[in-house]
Amino acid sequence: MATPLLAALLAAALLASPAAPAVSASGGTIVFTTLGRSRYEFDIFSLPLAPSPHNPAAEELRLTDGVSVNYNGNFAPASDSILFVSERNGSLNLYLSPVPSSRREALESASSSSATLSPLLPWEPIALKDRPSLTPDGSRLVYVSTAVPAAEPRSSWAAVYSTELSTGRTRRLTPLGVADFSPAVSPSGEWTAAASPGAAGWSGEVEDLRTDIYVFRTADGSRRSLAIRDGGWPSWADETTVFFHRRDSDGWYGVYRAEISVTGDGVEAASVERITPPGFHTFTPAASPGAPGLVAVATRRAGSDYRHIEVIDVSDDGKNAYFEVTRPVAPRVHHFNPFISPDGARVGYHRCRGRGNGDSPLLLENIKSPGSPDTFSLFRIDGSFPSFSHDGKKIAFVGLPGMYVVNPDGSGGRRKIFSGNAFSTSWDWKRNGVIYTSIGPDFASESTEVDVVAISLGDDDDETISMKKLTVGGENNAFPSPSPDGKWVVFRSGRSGNKNLYIIDAEDGEAGGIRRLTEGPWSDTMCNWSPDGEWIAFASDRHAPGSGSFAIYMVHPNGTGLRRVVHSGDGGRTNHPWFGPDSKSLVFTSDYAAVSAEPVSNPHHYQPYGEIFTVHIDGSNIRRLTHNSFEDGTPSWTPYLLEPRDVGETLQASGRCAFQDCHWLNIQDAAQPEELIYGKSC
Repeated sequence: MATPLLAALLAAALLASPAAPAVSASGGTIVFTTLGRSRYEFDIFSLPLAPSPHNPAAEELRLTDGVSVNYNGNFAPASDSILFVSERNGSLNLYLSPVPSSRREALESASSSSATLSPLLPWEPIALKDRPSLTPDGSRLVYVSTAVPAAEPRSSWAAVYSTELSTGRTRRLTPLGVADFSPAVSPSGEWTAAASPGAAGWSGEVEDLRTDIYVFRTADGSRRSLAIRDGGWPSWADETTVFFHRRDSDGWYGVYRAEISVTGDGVEAASVERITPPGFHTFTPAASPGAPGLVAVATRRAGSDYRHIEVIDVSDDGKNAYFEVTRPVAPRVHHFNPFISPDGARVGYHRCRGRGNGDSPLLLENIKSPGSPDTFSLFRIDGSFPSFSHDGKKIAFVGLPGMYVVNPDGSGGRRKIFSGNAFSTSWDWKRNGVIYTSIGPDFASESTEVDVVAISLGDDDDETISMKKLTVGGENNAFPSPSPDGKWVVFRSGRSGNKNLYIIDAEDGEAGGIRRLTEGPWSDTMCNWSPDGEWIAFASDRHAPGSGSFAIYMVHPNGTGLRRVVHSGDGGRTNHPWFGPDSKSLVFTSDYAAVSAEPVSNPHHYQPYGEIFTVHIDGSNIRRLTHNSFEDGTPSWTPYLLEPRDVGETLQASGRCAFQDCHWLNIQDAAQPEELIYGKSC
């Protein structure tokens, strides 16, 4: 029997060292990052179309719950409800909520709506659901979904669907083999307009998708016609007038008005005119029959790092006058994707509900995945390059800059173990508390000084941290991954003038020996050693050196057996492979499913096409795990099954709005003075 003193010591030890999650033989946990998503805190708000100049902030109403991530709203026709996208409880769906009539009612309804609202669509299959509209009679919901895979790699799964709300009967309105974005239903409900690349598909754009606008019958997708060339984000003002945005040759986004007509062959544009001048960006227009002659737009004006909502009077007597809506209320907050109420009284938009900027608490967010919840978990982390320790008790990740370690259950908070810029993390299999990483600039040339280091953490009672540099010369040595026997580390290096793979001693680094694993005038990078020790997976452009196109390859540690596992296609990017616990599968990030939304409708994403996939190492059974319009990346896989109940409340805190607008909007017109350049902080 244990003595009281021994019992107390055992209890203290248990509190100091969190228990590891259970091991899952077939699934485990995948942890990944989504660029900026943990910081969004989006809610939908509205203001009068012409706010009071005296106290406009008092007139702003929050229309959603203040807890979930809510965006891309639309007022429901002929009702006092708002239709919107919401990410909650690990899944993404569409919801319909009453519109409050006052700030007090908004606060009261928001406190109860999060628990009582039911999604309009079943969450299976797990897919993106976006840009919703209701037909005028409220019977059918029109929206974008990624529910059905595209037939070809690097093709978008985004398509327009119509669901009958009373029965759940769903019809695809977009032809197979084609992608549609940003649908808008006409005031009569007879027609839907959508932006589409057409049969040509997506060619890798990460800024303006250069879509055309097609119009088709809302009932069944028939009579599909190319109505407007080179346009996106359509919005109907009436049954014959459509507003849309276009990025012109001068680099500026502008809003256009098209008058369309119905012919025997379909729908065509009778006239198209630009209503906004160059010199600043205007995009994502919104019109309403209830506000004739007015169109709401998002703008990025010279000298401002923020996008705001403005209203333009495009009537014959309005002379295209602009009226500010959001800047007087929240000048240093981004406002996205306006929409106007059916009666023309209010304009809605989404923005971050928080007002501050800065670091957020660590966030581990459980995401619904196609795997069984008993054997497989998927978590988003507010950080990059996460990895689990091999006892399952800790997670390392980087903040770009900074490197941190945290207990999965949130106990003890997050511990900063390095303040400089580090990228990639991987734990030693045999030596407790040893983490390999690379320190120096990321996305750099072969000759840039970057080195592989081993960071050794002390025991739970020892805060000592030591660092040992394992590489010599600093020619972009990065992405270290240790062998499961604890003897070796594979990494990429640019020491030959090209980025190839090398293997060094795990403890002594290059001083203990170095061996070149791959050789060629290409880039081999992002390597990961399999748990059984048999394979090293890596990303490479060896099929098209210098093209920027990457595929995933595997090779034995002795240099034999090289083969390609998965590639999304010419120009495609498939990166960051990580082996599953059984060494028979890989998780990776890729543009395999192309883009799912117009990039300008979101905050900045370097690669607004990244999703998380798994694949068997023979290249079969490619499986999409995430569905969103953001950039998912840097996944890792542990055999430990982390469940939502295992994550402490301290890890569930929301972000703090620290994200930027699209970097490619930061252009300067040659005629403007230098001090008016956009994006001084970007």
